[in-house]
Amino acid sequence: MSSPDLVDNDRAGVTKALQQAGLPEDDIRSVIQVLEGPNLSMGPQIAAFEQVFCDYTGAKHAIGVNSGTAGLHLCVRAAGVKPGDLVLTTPFSFISSTNVILFEHAIPVFVDAEPRTGNLDLGQLAEAVSDLSAGGEKARKWLPRTLPPLPSSPEPLHLKAILSVDVFGQPPDMDAINQLAADYGLAVIEDSCEALGSEYKGRKAGRLGRYGVYAFYPNKQITTGEGGVIVTDQDTDAGFMRALRNQGRAPGDTWLQHTYLGYNYRLDEMSAALGVAQMQRIAELLAKREQVAKWYGERLAEMPGVEMYTVEPNTTRMSWFVYVIKFARGIDRAAVARGLEARGIPVRPYFAPIHLQPFMVERFGYRLGDFPVTEDLGMRGLAIPFSSVMTEGMVAQVCQAIQAVLQSQPER
Repeated sequence: MSSPDLVDNDRAGVTKALQQAGLPEDDIRSVIQVLEGPNLSMGPQIAAFEQVFCDYTGAKHAIGVNSGTAGLHLCVRAAGVKPGDLVLTTPFSFISSTNVILFEHAIPVFVDAEPRTGNLDLGQLAEAVSDLSAGGEKARKWLPRTLPPLPSSPEPLHLKAILSVDVFGQPPDMDAINQLAADYGLAVIEDSCEALGSEYKGRKAGRLGRYGVYAFYPNKQITTGEGGVIVTDQDTDAGFMRALRNQGRAPGDTWLQHTYLGYNYRLDEMSAALGVAQMQRIAELLAKREQVAKWYGERLAEMPGVEMYTVEPNTTRMSWFVYVIKFARGIDRAAVARGLEARGIPVRPYFAPIHLQPFMVERFGYRLGDFPVTEDLGMRGLAIPFSSVMTEGMVAQVCQAIQAVLQSQPER
């Protein structure tokens, strides 16, 4: 057994680490209380965290998991996606929204983004669903070039689902996506890993498809360090996903019985406790991010060479995850980034097109030019400093640096 001195030292070490991460005392206390209790996993905090999300979103079920990626993967499993099935999604996203399809040996079928928001181009999405359902030559143009030839038969392909992404925290037109999915019998998985707190026509992001997933990496609206939550109203699917996250152990199984092929996707008690504490402040955290975004918008709106993503009228509340700007064509983004870094302003490109990731090129034969809008956005976008603790002065400093660097660039 540990001596009291060792326990005190451990508590002090954890407290110091959490303080260095910038967490307030209430959050730190919630984690310390778990360390002082009997359960570090599968205890009361995960149940409390899930209930918080049911209350916040109105969902019938919330399933806590150890990452947003894990949550999306479980949704793909629950949707019945099998090897060789087709899932429509976007190449303008973080890599995990495609990886979870590949985990099941299914085929991600990309639809290009539209330039205003970076979300799925709904006109192309509708065309892709129609063509892929028809099969034959119509379907061929949507598939990766290295797949085997399609049969000429008009029999439908195995198009199973649409995995939409709320890019930078903004949902696409989900009513249109859901209607399209209903017409063709497809499941809709909403990747809301960047969109906690956003609303579409007054409805919360994450509640707009059959399943929704939030993530809580440290750069998100709330953080549990690592972690995620699935929300759904589907009773059977929720039970299935709860089993899968715990090594496939279904209700009624004993400790070493496993009905399904499952995973260790559990969320630990410390992370869940931190999430409960953070969700008590969700309104405050969202409001602070909104204010920082407003300051940026006011300063960047008329800055020559800078473009911003559009917040559409359907987005009745925007929950800001990151703040990404686009530079006008012809501006050397890499040079601007170097200039900002030299002035102490940390920045990074956002997103790199998924279809041009090395393993995607190798596996599916994608090439530059396949999804031109995604590639254009990926080449021109830059994430600038953004968090709920930024002051107006900090925002002004960043914007002044951007303007100075742009003015120093050679004329185009």
